[in-house]
Amino acid sequence: MLEPDATTRPAPVGAPGSGLGSNPYVLQILMTEHWSLLGARSLVYTEAMSRTAIFVASLTGSVVALALVGQATDFGTGFVVFALVLLPVVFFIGVSTIARLAQVNWEDARWTQGMNRIRNAYLQIAPELEPYFVTSRYDDELGILQSSVAMRAWPGRMQPVVAVPGVVAVIDSVVAGAVIGIAAIGLDLGTAGALALGAVGFAVSLGCFFMRARRQIARYSAELEVLFPEPAASEALS
Repeated sequence: MLEPDATTRPAPVGAPGSGLGSNPYVLQILMTEHWSLLGARSLVYTEAMSRTAIFVASLTGSVVALALVGQATDFGTGFVVFALVLLPVVFFIGVSTIARLAQVNWEDARWTQGMNRIRNAYLQIAPELEPYFVTSRYDDELGILQSSVAMRAWPGRMQPVVAVPGVVAVIDSVVAGAVIGIAAIGLDLGTAGALALGAVGFAVSLGCFFMRARRQIARYSAELEVLFPEPAASEALS
């Protein structure tokens, strides 16, 4: 067999001109890591949906059980006792679900950041392919957002309520308000008192969830290590 002419042989990926060293296996390594991060993101989505489904299923079963007990006890003392035993457990499941969803979102952001960095390496190897990429090559916060949810700008103020953790937080706060309202009925505070205390419990619970979310977002943003910021962002910081 004759060896092909060296002048017609394609240059190895990662040649000195590409800026990624002279290792001919650069592209294979990058692709392997890319698929690894894609698989990790898939597992993250699966866990997020599973944890949310567990919470919704426990809440649905609890509502059905409360309806049956309420009919059997004529919504008397037995119903109040049963509700005050069952609903706090549902509330705890909701709190743990929200906490895990926050961790899952941070993990997803990290995997997306890694994929953005790999995409940046792809474009260093073949800059002419940039018009064909619809996701970001930058690993800052806006680049992660563009690659994960296909947004070109920061979402509006209603986004926390639209996202899955926000929806779970609202539902779980309703459970907290229900627990306080049922406890008020058990203390013979009347319907108006129970509704008022329940509304306060709902507001306090929801406020605590959102304050904790803001602190977590700020902490995660501070921990985010950016290697390839978007040029406009880097110029604004300089």
